[in-house]
Amino acid sequence: MPTTLDTPFAPADYRHVTYAWDVATAAAMDPLDRLVYRSNLLGSDQRITNTGGGNTSSKATQPDPVTGQDADVLFVKGSGGDLRTSKRANFASLYLDGLHRLRDQYLAEPDRGLKSAAEDNMVAKAKHVTFNLNPRASSIDTPLHAYLPGRHVDHMHPNAIIAIAASRNAQAIAAKLFGDRMGYVPWMRPGVELGYAMQQAQEANPQIDSILMGGHGLINWADDDKACYELTLSLIETAARYIEDHDQADQTFGGQKYAQLSLDASRELAIDLMPWLRGRVSQQNRFIGTWEARPEVMRFVHSVDAARLAELGTSCPDHFLRTKIKPLYVDWDPATGDIDALKAKIDAGLEQYRVDYADYYNACKHPDSPAMRDPNPTVVLIPGIGMLAWGKSKSESRVTAEFYCCAVEVMRGAEAIDEYVALPRQEAFDIEYWALEEAKLQRMPPEKELARRVVAVIGGGSGIGKATCDRLAPDDASIVAIDLNEAAAQATADDLTANLGQGIGVAGTELSGCGPAIAASANATDRASLRAAYRQAVLAYGGIDHLVITAGVFVPPDKTGHIPDDKWALTFGVNVAGVYFAADELKAIFNAQGLDGSVVITTSVNAVVSKKGSVAYDTSKAAANHLVRELAIELSPNVRVNGVAPATVVKGSTMFPRDRVIASLTKYDIAFDEAADDDTLRNQLAEFYAQRTLTKQPITPEDQAEAIAFLLGSKASKTTGQVLHVDGGLADAQLR
Repeated sequence: MPTTLDTPFAPADYRHVTYAWDVATAAAMDPLDRLVYRSNLLGSDQRITNTGGGNTSSKATQPDPVTGQDADVLFVKGSGGDLRTSKRANFASLYLDGLHRLRDQYLAEPDRGLKSAAEDNMVAKAKHVTFNLNPRASSIDTPLHAYLPGRHVDHMHPNAIIAIAASRNAQAIAAKLFGDRMGYVPWMRPGVELGYAMQQAQEANPQIDSILMGGHGLINWADDDKACYELTLSLIETAARYIEDHDQADQTFGGQKYAQLSLDASRELAIDLMPWLRGRVSQQNRFIGTWEARPEVMRFVHSVDAARLAELGTSCPDHFLRTKIKPLYVDWDPATGDIDALKAKIDAGLEQYRVDYADYYNACKHPDSPAMRDPNPTVVLIPGIGMLAWGKSKSESRVTAEFYCCAVEVMRGAEAIDEYVALPRQEAFDIEYWALEEAKLQRMPPEKELARRVVAVIGGGSGIGKATCDRLAPDDASIVAIDLNEAAAQATADDLTANLGQGIGVAGTELSGCGPAIAASANATDRASLRAAYRQAVLAYGGIDHLVITAGVFVPPDKTGHIPDDKWALTFGVNVAGVYFAADELKAIFNAQGLDGSVVITTSVNAVVSKKGSVAYDTSKAAANHLVRELAIELSPNVRVNGVAPATVVKGSTMFPRDRVIASLTKYDIAFDEAADDDTLRNQLAEFYAQRTLTKQPITPEDQAEAIAFLLGSKASKTTGQVLHVDGGLADAQLR
């Protein structure tokens, strides 16, 4: 078997990682761009490192901005960055000699040591050796890069290497595989002490160009960046092939304890369970969910050893900061199909999990530890379903799922070659409740109004519905744009994702990989299509918190002023029955979650204005106004129901096609140019309507969206059964 000692792999020989270095591309770059390039290549392969995990660095000679003299500068991935998506601005820059002076100062401290205050204080001191006023904060791993001799350093979290690092006989296995080229340091929390331990290991063994970090990962270096990249890949490939040679096939994780269901059956089970489970794990903080059922996960959750290994917890600190000290494993036989028994097991498991977490906190806490955090699990493993991961956002739950997938692969590899060993509980606690981690959490901006909330918008493909999606998504709502026109709904979701970003992490199963918005198609008068759209939302996010209904229809009378019976039926079907169906079909999800939520229905000021020419529409909206009040009673106390009543919203409305606009202009004897484009004619009509109001301003979809956002938000938390007019002050619509 080839090893990195004397027979490195050719680019085409890699089976477990992807070799992607392009010499011509790199040649055109300056040192920092080459570092970005190397980082992006490494971060784009999850077999090399997890989302947000790992660090890269390069030491480069740069002109000092004050003296103009050459200075040795360390460029290193900044705190909180992600290698796959990093750009130049994501790298900190520090004077290398300044970092060495800080190290020497630290070594002279009488009270220095691992986890000491002196060590933690070094993080703040690093700011004082920043090069060129770079605002990017350096990572806690900076000493690891500064104290090693290589001009280029990669610190990765590859599953294959962590599998060795998390094995009981990790050092011996590393020596067997990599000989005297790889050093070893036992588990140590990142910081100056770990960096200095690595420096000492290298100085004692100058031939090494890599170090296995116990329970953690890999660090390696070279004086050429391409060579450093190739060394990283070669080490990982060697470890992965060794694990492959020891693969246990059908006996992986002790073999299968439970028979797996089809993927379709697992999906349906997940959808049925997620809103209920979301309510259970959201007692302190509301969560967004991700369902993960990739084959590696399913093999694990159905295995003999799943319960034992899950209880041990994870190893790599990057993993357990997301997945907590351990997941909740629910030992249930899916062949029974007994959902009530499953829920009973989950309830019992959650109760015990919270007790265990409190015991872990109390046993490991220090006098100055932060208060105990949410004791609910972020990973729930269930045979027949797979993994249900939870986080404050879709991005976070996706990353949590990704990290536990990595943990599963680490356990698989470690159990294949040796025996898996998790990080000791005290060490895990000292990372999870580290003062520096707590400070990082405290520096985060406050959550936005609709963070952790899922909002379904029926009519989200155009007009008020699209404006509502556009208004709510930047407040961190997860959006489900539902429309009869599926292409229009998809365009709304695509626009939001393009503007707000997909977020970090890419989970593997269907809609689990979605971003801030998804699209679904539904006909408001068809309960089955509504049910299907809601199930799509549940699969994507775990549940639904708010429902906004903006879909509606206006059918003008014929030239004699008559509205045919079928048009009456259509008008009431969409504007009244469809609204009721949409809320009623969501009732089961609301009840399963047991969380507070709300419904906002778009009615119309026409509901209280008697006039000629729109009798079917006006009376249907009057019925919708009363439906607001009825639903407020029916869905109380957890769900509030309110309405927004607009007046003549012309801009972007599907209710104002060109022929209706022209008919209205003609009706009101307003001169217009028949050759004018649609927007010009709509603006002309909107201005006419504006002059009928007290404020003399056109009413836009954005005005309605703002009112909807208010009714969904905390400032309206005690308002229900009300209809808010957003009409610019239409005197005829004032209630008498």
